[in-house]
Amino acid sequence: MAEYSRLAKFNYTVSGGSLGVSAPSVKIVNLPFKPDYVELINFTQAATPAQHGIPFAFWDASVPPLTISSVNYDTVVEVFNSTPVLTTDMVKVGGGISVFSGGLSQQFGPAQQIIGATAANPIVVNVTAHGYSVGDTVIMRGLFQSATTGMPQINGIPFTISAVTDADHFTVKWNGSTSNYTALSGSPASAFVQKVLYPFLYLPEDNVVSAVTVGNTTTVVTTMYHNFEPGQEIAFRIPSQWGIVQLNSLPNILIPGSPVYGYVVSVTDNWTFVVNINSSAFTAYTANIAVANVPGLTFPQVLAVGDVNSGGLSIYTAGSNGFLTSAPLYPPPNFPTSTNRVPTINGPAVKGAFVNNTSQGLIIGNFHSRTDTSSWVGGSDGDIMEVRAYLHDYSSP
Repeated sequence: MAEYSRLAKFNYTVSGGSLGVSAPSVKIVNLPFKPDYVELINFTQAATPAQHGIPFAFWDASVPPLTISSVNYDTVVEVFNSTPVLTTDMVKVGGGISVFSGGLSQQFGPAQQIIGATAANPIVVNVTAHGYSVGDTVIMRGLFQSATTGMPQINGIPFTISAVTDADHFTVKWNGSTSNYTALSGSPASAFVQKVLYPFLYLPEDNVVSAVTVGNTTTVVTTMYHNFEPGQEIAFRIPSQWGIVQLNSLPNILIPGSPVYGYVVSVTDNWTFVVNINSSAFTAYTANIAVANVPGLTFPQVLAVGDVNSGGLSIYTAGSNGFLTSAPLYPPPNFPTSTNRVPTINGPAVKGAFVNNTSQGLIIGNFHSRTDTSSWVGGSDGDIMEVRAYLHDYSSP
């Protein structure tokens, strides 16, 4: 049967990992459904057979995991042996192909010990074999070097990692070089970091402001991917400790009760955008918060204006020649910032407005096959992958 089946096909280039040497980054793929069957084809390794390659992998939700020596395996793979000749094998549950549904609350990966962090701009965090990639979102806690020093000012802030120096170091968008920050060292007992598995449950999210550059226009840096787009209405919520309270949408001294909104002029990168507010005479932004003021600290935020309450793609409008054009009067939001933007199925709405982005889809892990510990199901750096995902409307028991 196929009346209600759902299908998806896409390809991507593998990031990280080396054939027979090291594992790639985990690939998380958001889809409009949670698949019950997935096929993975590594075109690069299929075209050029070499020892340790895995050109094909398969996963079926209706088949229970196979237990071998008290270990469960659920992803079937075909592996090139030393000849090389294809042989069949399996990958352990949770490290091959799997599916997920993010729900309506944040979920986290395992807590990892923070060994140290630089009091620099930007902050570089040291975690042994962290396994993170650029674009992953993490939250840190317990960032005390002593009872009165460290960088607890950033406890609980979601950061989208901006750089990965090596297997043990990653960078976040925050200035820790000012006087109230102390570098972390010696694996402080309370300092841990966790990955946020599904950080973008709503788009755009409430962004924590990391830095502000004043001028005729205002440049803003956020800690996460902001997901804003040119022309979008935004509002600021800046507590007084952070300075630049003049950005706040309230109070409006000219029209009491009417918020003051800004508009995004341009997007510089995933973390940085320019807004049309002239802040030349505003108080400077500061992140130099004293450790003693951390209890009860509220973070500075910038967020989208409006939300989406209806479905549909766009509204057609009359062109100058009298014919209908496809340009929407109120366009649906386009997401995400981090890749080529595509319209969502939501709208019409205020440009860039909030939409529900509850995550579901599939994960291509970075575990090796059962018998060849140098064969990674996720491929190696630069490999071209094709994925075919299915959700069947009928399956036999």
